[in-house]
Amino acid sequence: MKNIRLLAVSGIAASLAVGTAACSSTSSSTTPAAAPTSSSPIASSSSSAMASGAGSPASAMSDFGPGCSAVPKTGAGSFTGMATAPVATAASANPVLSTLVTAVKKAGLVDTLSGTGPFTVFAPTNEAFAKLPPGTVDSLLKPENKDKLVAVLTYHVVPGRMSAKDLMEAAKKAGGQAKIKTVEGDWLTVEAKGSTLNIWDSKGNVSKVTIQNVFQSNGVIQVIDTVLLPS
Repeated sequence: MKNIRLLAVSGIAASLAVGTAACSSTSSSTTPAAAPTSSSPIASSSSSAMASGAGSPASAMSDFGPGCSAVPKTGAGSFTGMATAPVATAASANPVLSTLVTAVKKAGLVDTLSGTGPFTVFAPTNEAFAKLPPGTVDSLLKPENKDKLVAVLTYHVVPGRMSAKDLMEAAKKAGGQAKIKTVEGDWLTVEAKGSTLNIWDSKGNVSKVTIQNVFQSNGVIQVIDTVLLPS
């Protein structure tokens, strides 16, 4: 399990480095979310298909979301720029995800071999980390808390390439909410509300996907506005 976690978190770093996106002007709804009541796990057949890489990014929903304006259009920090630079250089150049990159580095996972995936990574922005209680990030980054940091990071990784369309369809098919199991082992709840995707953690915290469908060679990134915490 430890090796799987290390591989998955390296997938975060690799995803940040090779992800490409062209955010459109479409934005998601800002309707407040209500706590999830009941939900159903995403069907195993669907997960298996996505885990094997079934379906192409081109056939899925286009990249969009209210967070797109925060991503540089050009240069090393843009999604196009990240695709041409080494992992550490490219990811650290992106101002939106630098805290996540710092966490990956502190976990000692940047040099781990990138997995073939595919993975779905729910990537918290810097502002998402800033919303945590004071001292939380600094505490997680301490060497003695490395295991906790790895657990938090892998809780943001799900096996399979799940586009926003995949997640929305799974949630709607299950009555509005569906559960997905993370590499960390705990569950997330996906909620579809119009064009908005909400992700609930096991503690009852909700995060909104602000940039959808940042596809890359080993999966897809869904950028989120709140850090997800396992139980």
